[in-house]
Amino acid sequence: MYRYDEFDHAFVQARVAQFSDQVERRLAGELTEEQFRPLRLMNGVYLQLHAYMLRVAIPYGTLSSRQMRMLAHIARTYDKGYGHFTTRQNIQFHWPALSDIPAALADLASVEMHALQTSGNCIRNISADHFAGAAADEVADPRPYAEIMRQWSSVHPEFSYLPRKFKIALTGSNRDRAAIQTYDIGLHLKRNEAGELGFTVWVGGGQGRTPLLAKKIRDFLPRQHLLSYVTAIMRVYNLHGRRDNKWKARIKILVHEMGAQEFARQVEAEWETLKDGDLKLPQADIDAINAYFAPPPLVDRPEGDEAVRLARLDSRSFSDWLNRNVTTHHHPDYAAVTISLKNIGETPGDMSDSQMDAVADLAERYAFDEIRVSHEQNLVLPHVARADLKAVYDALVEIGLATANIDLISDIIACPGLDYCTLANARSIPVAQQIALRFASLERQRDIGELKLNISGCINACGHHHVGHIGILGVEKKGAELYQVTLGGAADENAAIGEIIGRGFGPDEIVDAIETLVETYLAIRSDRSERFLDVYRRLGAAPFKEALYGAEAKAA
Repeated sequence: MYRYDEFDHAFVQARVAQFSDQVERRLAGELTEEQFRPLRLMNGVYLQLHAYMLRVAIPYGTLSSRQMRMLAHIARTYDKGYGHFTTRQNIQFHWPALSDIPAALADLASVEMHALQTSGNCIRNISADHFAGAAADEVADPRPYAEIMRQWSSVHPEFSYLPRKFKIALTGSNRDRAAIQTYDIGLHLKRNEAGELGFTVWVGGGQGRTPLLAKKIRDFLPRQHLLSYVTAIMRVYNLHGRRDNKWKARIKILVHEMGAQEFARQVEAEWETLKDGDLKLPQADIDAINAYFAPPPLVDRPEGDEAVRLARLDSRSFSDWLNRNVTTHHHPDYAAVTISLKNIGETPGDMSDSQMDAVADLAERYAFDEIRVSHEQNLVLPHVARADLKAVYDALVEIGLATANIDLISDIIACPGLDYCTLANARSIPVAQQIALRFASLERQRDIGELKLNISGCINACGHHHVGHIGILGVEKKGAELYQVTLGGAADENAAIGEIIGRGFGPDEIVDAIETLVETYLAIRSDRSERFLDVYRRLGAAPFKEALYGAEAKAA
């Protein structure tokens, strides 16, 4: 993974010193909250319902053991002993005192971490496939290109005050595990017929108040032109993006209103002035960044197959975990392990300081010192020898992180909701906990099969409810919490925005409503291989509406 150079160290330390001075002035009353707000947002600090919140960047979701241990240190020293991993591959600390945040940022800087550009109208933390560099179906590792863009975009003077926040994601596989069509810019790294690496470019995706999927504006962009082409996109957006209406300021609105064809035409025209200039990437620079992401020394471990076979025979729970949480690696003697942060009845994405330390130890011992954060709010050990899988599983059991529920109904994506967020209309966490408890039986979950359930506490959609197979949106109606249900969303290569299927449900009704949807699916699926999403795409919303609303649905 990337290591800071002298410039990086000096730059981050200078920003910590600058923000420390700004915090001192705020605490002394020399700055009002209104004056302080843009300064704190530039450093990843939000003011939520009960306290300040610090959002820490995890570029392209990649962490070392040393960095994970520092996150554990931040959690127990400056917070309440836990952190919350987000759908943007970041981590949030919800309870730091403002006076402690400069010290926390200084500690983060000591392990090459920061909170820059995790908020504000700038290019945010750049996301990537959490199996990058490990996946068997990968064409090439997209993280070097994410790092190139991270360096290019950090405090970029032209793009530090955009009309609205801006998000970029990359994948290097045909199976999209980075949800690139839901981003402002999505980049799919692939090879053309000549075997050259380049990108399919998607622009204008986003969720929130107006959910839209990105439009493909270029099928193949040679990789040396990555920065010049993205710059052209940003310039067209910066020129035409709305600054008079925050609800219409995202690039998705511009692409929708201008039309993808006209937007692409203007990008191509701007790119003609840039593509052979200073932004064209020299091969030597690409190679230099690639070197930071060289694969670990994976020595052959052929004993793994027999070790796994015997362990399966000895332990049903281990076998279940293998089936759900272990993914094929490009090396036959290795696997990628997903660590579920969705223990039944607990807060999705939360992790204690002691669990962080323990996972850091596991990564150091069994996974070449590397950890990933997924946009589903789970963690990944990307390079684990199959011979070590049982040892890793046993260690995860000891720390309460061995739940075998990846892609099942209890593997819920949820935002912090009204328990923390000033923007939220309704609580997300209790609903997620109650649904997980209702479907606590892993045997029942396995019978249901793959079902992605996402919950947001407000229309900003931080819980990605629009792209859940079942999505739940918390709204406020006449002073009470109400939950709308959407069906048919997806965030993969066949991305789709879910359909609102009818009136909302109260807090005491929503779990029963979800169970009704699940039982309806089980009754009408053709066989156990037909997923919930497959049934929805085959039959549409009608049978689910009828099950939920009865005569009311027929009358509509």
